[in-house]
Amino acid sequence: MLTRRGLTGGFASLVAGCAICEITATGFIASEANAQGAPAATTGLNRKLLSRIDGPTAGYETIVMEVEIEPGVMIGRHTHPGIESGYVVSGEVDLPIEGQGVKKLKAGDGFQIPPNTPHAGAKNGPGKVKLVSTYIVEKGKPLATPA
Repeated sequence: MLTRRGLTGGFASLVAGCAICEITATGFIASEANAQGAPAATTGLNRKLLSRIDGPTAGYETIVMEVEIEPGVMIGRHTHPGIESGYVVSGEVDLPIEGQGVKKLKAGDGFQIPPNTPHAGAKNGPGKVKLVSTYIVEKGKPLATPA
């Protein structure tokens, strides 16, 4: 089981995850701006809302975001109130997903994270990571919640 306490030892520097969440000096937060899909300022993490639409069914919305992560930028462990499906456009990243272990992803790889499943990740490799993530989430709930 991957827990906050489990992110010690070899994972001591591993506190990264999806690009919607923000880390502060005192810990993880999902800001109101982030919860509504509007990117909040985080140094080294650039998010761009590509599209947002109601559906695929009543009470849900689909959000597509482009994410760029500079080397060494970390984001806290969190969950989403729906599915996250992503694609690594460039770079490499480790993505630990509770119950699935650590996925080592590189350009061209895709990933999916089930609803309400804790996950994190760490920026790897010498260059920037670029992702595109699609979230199908319950409307009106924060897009990300600390786990």
